[in-house]
Amino acid sequence: MPEYKAPIRDIQFVMNELLDMPGHYANIPAYADVATPDMIDAILAEGAKFCEQELAPLNRVGDIEGCTRHDDGSVTTPTGFKEAYAKYVEGGWPSLAHEVDHGGQGLPESLGTVVSEMVGTANWSWGMYPGLSHGAMNTLDLHGTDEQKHVYLSKLVSGEWTGTMCLTEAHCGSDLGILKSKAEPNADGSYSITGSKIFISAGEHDMAENIVHIVLARLPGAPEGTKGISLFVVPKFLPNEDGTPGERNDLICGSIEHKMGIHGNATCVMNFDGAKGWLIGPENKGLNCMFTFMNTARIGTALQGAAAAEGSFQGALAYAKDRLAMRSLTGPKAPEKAADPIIVHPDVRRMLLTQKSFAEGGRALVYLAAQQNDIVKKGETEEERKAADELLGFLTPIAKAFLTEAGYEATNLGVQVFGGHGFIAEWGMEQLVRDTKIACIYEGTTGIQALDLLGRKVLMTQGASLRNFTKIVHKFCQSVEGDEQMAPFAAPLAEVNKEWGDLTMKIGMSAMKNREEVGAASVDYLMYSGYVTLAFLWARMAKVSQDAIAAGTTEEDFYKAKIQTAKFYFARVLPRAKGHAAAMLAGADSMMDLDAEHFAF
Repeated sequence: MPEYKAPIRDIQFVMNELLDMPGHYANIPAYADVATPDMIDAILAEGAKFCEQELAPLNRVGDIEGCTRHDDGSVTTPTGFKEAYAKYVEGGWPSLAHEVDHGGQGLPESLGTVVSEMVGTANWSWGMYPGLSHGAMNTLDLHGTDEQKHVYLSKLVSGEWTGTMCLTEAHCGSDLGILKSKAEPNADGSYSITGSKIFISAGEHDMAENIVHIVLARLPGAPEGTKGISLFVVPKFLPNEDGTPGERNDLICGSIEHKMGIHGNATCVMNFDGAKGWLIGPENKGLNCMFTFMNTARIGTALQGAAAAEGSFQGALAYAKDRLAMRSLTGPKAPEKAADPIIVHPDVRRMLLTQKSFAEGGRALVYLAAQQNDIVKKGETEEERKAADELLGFLTPIAKAFLTEAGYEATNLGVQVFGGHGFIAEWGMEQLVRDTKIACIYEGTTGIQALDLLGRKVLMTQGASLRNFTKIVHKFCQSVEGDEQMAPFAAPLAEVNKEWGDLTMKIGMSAMKNREEVGAASVDYLMYSGYVTLAFLWARMAKVSQDAIAAGTTEEDFYKAKIQTAKFYFARVLPRAKGHAAAMLAGADSMMDLDAEHFAF
């Protein structure tokens, strides 16, 4: 199994030098006194230690053992998971980025994202247990009643209880408008929830004393479709007046899904048989409230893509430096050895640099999104919060879909670097492939995210959300005009940035004649958007690195590696965008003209 080492130096580079998180925190009154540089460094150091020493060793254990469902519906997690969670709670990690009023530490959401990256890279399956709680907390905090916050939030924030989201059902998948779960009103103001939910991550386990399910269901007489869905909080154990878990609610884990990966996480079929629950938010507005949870989960899933790329890159890099095979085409590089380390070969370098560019570029994108989330939550003015919310909304589908696709590619490249050994389970590289594939699917598939980006975020705003971002890119390109060192980055970035708007206009014109054009172009449009967005971030990283070298840094090798990776990205990865541009303009006919019954004979 690859030995995980938290990339603290690169995390600090993105936080401090690329995004100026210290200045960002200082400018937000809620964080100015708590998110000090010393505090952040201490949290990163302790988080790295916990992830390296406690979570990473359990990653393969979880894959081998999986979770066990017992006859009474209870679930036992893999060896060591429960004990690691107890240490996690003892260390105060669940409360890190939550409100002081509910027992949290009041630190920024973005800092919690950084810690979540380390947790996810070390052991994604384990990290999903507290990760789902995070979304449940955000949902209750924004939409719950004062009583619901009093009963549930402090327990979730402390980590004593965990949370889930129960959305989909066997017949509806992502089309939540046709879900069938029912909620019948009770005389005491509660509701009886009946129905079966599938794919419920962390739906049942032995790590916490109670599980708080956030459930979508229909009230009697509710409108059809998504306009008739309500949201409920449904605990595994009904809380007593003193806050302790009381009577068992009428819900049970019916089974655990047999999955391709993330075996250490209990992905459950949850059966609700008149379970008692309480309405969150207005009647028939459950999907609106649930988007709080879903958007939190989408940024978390984007993080999985970057984390997977980082984990696979670490394993592949160590192997490529050690593995001997053949000689360099330009002569032996290790003449004292039987063969050269495979890292000398161009194709191995291609794979490693692709992984590195996705891991480090993905980190920058997720942290940028998390930075906007800080402003949305705690920005001083309405204008600041609105602008950040619009930028975050635009970046979210790109981050979720592009980074998960890139992360999955990176894990496959990791297997390829290992050659035949990558196909063997004991090396741990194939587990990363299996664990990561789900990221392209849950919280909205790549296709669904692509429709959200092109259809809702771009075309429905007449391109305003896109222009807001391309203006940022344009201003950066203007700021480095005349800088010869930046010319290899600024010129191609300016070109694709302009092309992005031109492509959008052409697709919009075609869609006015045939709405299928949006669906036909959407995934290529999203991938194009992802490649351009990462190009922008890599150009910025190159600029920061060049400035550091010019200032006389003592870490010249670190910054030179950044610049070289940026050059690789622009030379070898960004050109992919051109292929996506051609494909998105090819039109819907090539997809839609073939009758369904003629696909096969």
